[in-house]
Amino acid sequence: MSVVEEQSDVVLPVGSAELMPPEALARYRAFMLREAPKIESDWLQVDIYKASIEGLDHSMVPRLHELTVSVFWPHRAPDIALMVDIGSGYVALDQIGRPLSSAMSFPADEDFAMLGMMVTTPRLQAQGTGGRLLRRVMRDQAGRDLRLSATRQGYRLYESAGFVKVGTVSQHQGRARAIRPPETPQGLLVRPMEPEDLPSLRALDAHAYGAKRTVILDALLKVSEVVVAERGGEVEGYAMLRKFGKGRLVGPVVAEQDAVAMQLTGHFVLAHEGEFLRCDSMTESAAFEAFLSAAGLGVFDTVTDMRFGRKRRPESGPQTYGLALQSLG
Repeated sequence: MSVVEEQSDVVLPVGSAELMPPEALARYRAFMLREAPKIESDWLQVDIYKASIEGLDHSMVPRLHELTVSVFWPHRAPDIALMVDIGSGYVALDQIGRPLSSAMSFPADEDFAMLGMMVTTPRLQAQGTGGRLLRRVMRDQAGRDLRLSATRQGYRLYESAGFVKVGTVSQHQGRARAIRPPETPQGLLVRPMEPEDLPSLRALDAHAYGAKRTVILDALLKVSEVVVAERGGEVEGYAMLRKFGKGRLVGPVVAEQDAVAMQLTGHFVLAHEGEFLRCDSMTESAAFEAFLSAAGLGVFDTVTDMRFGRKRRPESGPQTYGLALQSLG
């Protein structure tokens, strides 16, 4: 088998390929065959000049920040530094060092990874830089189920790579209004997280996320305020709040019931009345979405949750009401 043929093989965890539509697998094979450069050829032709592909480390944080600003993403330099801490990836630079495109991956467990921070300057979105970096990170994570949040601009690229739609993520944001959640479920207590809550929090998150994201959670815990929902001595939900972008981001939010998710989120809404908050929600709960909007966090934008491999997200039990970030799930 040739190198090109090997690179076109579908490499997924056992049983995952069978759960993908055949047409999506065909698109994946065609996408991966579009380039098979030798490893030393770490450059690409963009318009009339060459661009180099560099691995990401903290020296690239200013360039990534410059790139996100070019597409009006709200990320601050510290937000991007956190992403570099917990993931890996690439940035394409032109001949004078200006950033053109980026892509990252965030592994969880041995068989799953989230793809994110996939940004391309608007003037080059038809030049193939985004596709080149997407192929690179997909090859890096071969053997894992993959998931990503697709913007409108990136949807066709990800679909061509074999990803299929799972659902919609709504980006809620705005100035928080002091609206109280519905009546507290009987016996429920929302309180600050204690060290002994960590095993329960990890178990809840692994179920809702579909994989154990230990590295990501540990990094988020260091920079977040965390509350848990306890009932009868058992932790049945949690929520985090951290500085991000224009203000603060509420997420992840994990719970099994709408009422619990609203109590957890409402804790931060009431504590930060008048401040800019954001919550990226992917639940199908109309009640939770309506609560966020009533709390001043209207829908600013939507993206599409997509997968390559198994769906992973559960249909029962604890659910993800608020994402850690669109790039992190």
